[in-house]
Order: sequence, then C-alpha cells, then structure tokens
Amino acid sequence: MIAHPLAPSLLLSLAACAAPFSTDDPFDEEFTGRVMRLDFFHTGHASMELFALDRVLVEGVWPGSRTRLVDDTDLGKYRVGVLDAASGRELYSRGFASIFGEWETTGPARDGEVRTLPEAVRFPEPRRPVTVRVEKRDAAGAFAEVWRVDVDPASRHVARDFAIEGDVREHGPVGDVATRVDLLFLGDGYTAAERAAFHADVDRLAAALFAVEPFRSRRDDFGVRSVFVAAAESGISNPRAGVFRDAPLGTSYNSLDSDRYVLTLDDRAWRDAAAAAPYDHVIVLTNTRKYGGGGIFNLYSTAAADSAFADYLVVHEFGHHFAGLGDEYFTSQVAYEEFSPPEVEPWEPNVTALLDPAALKWRDLVTPGTPLPTPWGLEEYERTSIELQERRAALRRSGAPEGELEALFARERETMTALLGAHAGKVGAFEGAMYQARGLYRPAADCIMFTRDPVGFCPVCARAIERVIDLYVR
Repeated sequence: MIAHPLAPSLLLSLAACAAPFSTDDPFDEEFTGRVMRLDFFHTGHASMELFALDRVLVEGVWPGSRTRLVDDTDLGKYRVGVLDAASGRELYSRGFASIFGEWETTGPARDGEVRTLPEAVRFPEPRRPVTVRVEKRDAAGAFAEVWRVDVDPASRHVARDFAIEGDVREHGPVGDVATRVDLLFLGDGYTAAERAAFHADVDRLAAALFAVEPFRSRRDDFGVRSVFVAAAESGISNPRAGVFRDAPLGTSYNSLDSDRYVLTLDDRAWRDAAAAAPYDHVIVLTNTRKYGGGGIFNLYSTAAADSAFADYLVVHEFGHHFAGLGDEYFTSQVAYEEFSPPEVEPWEPNVTALLDPAALKWRDLVTPGTPLPTPWGLEEYERTSIELQERRAALRRSGAPEGELEALFARERETMTALLGAHAGKVGAFEGAMYQARGLYRPAADCIMFTRDPVGFCPVCARAIERVIDLYVR
C-alpha cells in the first residue's frame, strides 16, 4: 500500500527541474513513462458542481497506449484533457463517467442535497508544465469546460518516489503493458485466510469474461493481474439488512439508495491498492453471495463473486466500465430520475433517441428490411417484467434466503429468453432502454446489456467493445 501525506502543502517532493530532453519518440518527448494521478473533490447537486484539488502524485509505469493518446471515441459524460501549458496543445485525453455524474440525476440531488465525492484522473506524467482540463456534456450533448488546474511536474507539491507495494499476481501471460489492455482484479471483503479463494474467483470470473465475444477473440490483447488486500472480516456492508463491514476498499450494497448497486465511494482506498500493479481497467470482486454489482465508464466495475449469476454480473458490469455501454433495460428500480435528457442523443454507443432514423449511429448494422423503430411486443414484455419484479420485491421484504431469489432469477431468465427469442439476430431500434420505456431505443431485442439471458453482446455492443480495445493496443 502507499503511505501518502494528507494535504498538498505537506506532500513530499523529490522532484528537480527536468533537464531538456530530446528523442525521436513523440511519447518520450512529452512524457516520462510513469503515471500522474490527480486526486480531487467533486461537490454539488443537480444544478451546481464544484471541483477542488486534493493532491497530485506519481505512480508506476504508464500502462496505456503510447501512440493513441488523444481519445477519438466521443464516449463519456466527462472528458479529461492534458494541455501543454506553453502552447495549449492537447497532449492526452480520455472520456470518463463518475459517481457524481450519476448522483446528480437522483431525487435527493434534484431537491438540492449536496454531496462531496472524491475522484481522480490519471494520465502519463508530463515532462513540462501542463493544464489539466475537465469537460462535461452540456444540455445539447457537447463537451464544455467545467474545471481546469495547472500542474507543474517539477513542483515540490507533487508526491513521488515512494515505494508502492502490494500482493500482486499475474493470471496468465501479461505481455507489454503499452500494447495490452491491462485488466486488474481487486477483491473486497476477503480475509487473509480467504486469499486462495480470491485468486480462484479471479481465475473463474476472468474465464467467464473471456468466454464471451468479442473478448474471447481478443484474449491475447489483454493482460490480467490481481492485487489482494486482506480484510479484517468477511464480506461487505449491506445497509438494508443492517450489515456493516469495514471493508478495506469501501464497497457496499445500496449505493445511491439502490439495493443491489455495489460501489465504493472511497476513491483513494481502491486506487492506492491498485497502484501496486499497472492497470487500464479495474474489476472489484466482493466476497458476497447477494446479487449485486455496478459499472461506471473508465472508473471500475464490481460484482458479487459468490452470486449464482456472478458470470453475468462480471460481463455486464464490465461492459459499462470498459466500453461505456448503457443499460438497455427499462423496468428495474433505479435511483435515477432522468438519466438521459429528453431530445438529446445519448453518448452511450448502444442507446439512441432515434431523433433521425436515417442517421442512426448503428445504421450500417441494421438488418436489411427492418423498420425503424422496430416492433417487438414492448407492452407484453413490460407487463411480464413488472410482475416478476413485484415477486422479487416481495421475497426481499420477507427476508427470503438468497437461494429463493436466485431460483426466481432463473425462472425469469427462461421466461424472457422465450419471450424475446422471435427477434434473435436482428439489429434495429427496439424501444425501451436506459431506464425509460418510451423515447429511447436499443439495437437488439435481447443482449447481455438488457437481460440475464445467455445471448452475449449484440453486434452493436460487440463493435463498441472492439473499438475500445483498439484504443489501448494499437
């Protein structure tokens, strides 16, 4: 683990002014080859947000691409850009999403409740002073600047040269970090005696991820590692059941007051643990059976490792985290009140408002002869889904054991697979997506981003995943 000071004014600096550097490699000309991490606080509610710098530190080797430094995917609710301070030239950028970006869409935030959430951005350590700029999508869906801060890598306030230690294991060949997607598994709620169980869970659930296309075909483009962090007691917090655990990474059920949503709000804890290994993306496994997980684009994803549906949870939530895929379901209870503004095309690659069918973003994948929008029996599905959810809620209220809920999930999967099977293989624009039954559309009737059915990713989601893989390996 990293022992860090508490405030920028106290940060240990061993940096000296960098000497002039010349190389034929454009990356080496601008960057040192290490990671710079900028921690900050994000405060506000639905109509106000403020940013405040916490600290700047340098971690280990830069794991990302050394050639594809500027993000051209147009993904994310936010975007970080690193600009050369002297010329204003953009050296690096990445889209991302955040817990604050979800928090601001909830009822309490709309009522003016203020929260402060710790966040961070990582980028290659620059050789010269830079400006770090954070942009956010405006009401029209375009990026607009919301915060900027100047960073001098030679400043005494940049923490560097500390030892980064951790219980790191490689799960198969990892290759060159610059030409692989470096996937890191963390575990929360595993005691020292459960270390072997954690490593077995990593092996099992990594195999589940790479059993699904397009991850299966691109397996050699990934390096998989894990970092084990011992907990004092097994499990994580489950507030609705009155269970609280001091898990080292801070994960908990009932995030944003949604029962099965598992997140950690302790950004520093999980990032300090992850810093022991090179990583582009992080999956946090919780040592729990209760169904639950979460995934936020370019932050992390979580999954309950002992759930009967753990394979699905890992793949589905990683789809959010890795490729910015939106949830395609629309009947489940969530905390958000208006996740996607009306009359604005969502940035998620697998959801559309269908404002102009002729310009549909996956128009080239639409099955010939398929009408847009595409009829599919929304009303029957909605009625069946709501009935099943009511049964599930009744079981929860009664305190039924997890096994009964898992059996209900299994019956639900059989019902929905049969209901949606008539549309298998067809790409169109199926109404109902991202928590809204009307006005938003998904590419296929069924997909792992829509149900727990064993159907994998639809062609649109699969292409979005491949595009992000290419961003890291080419």
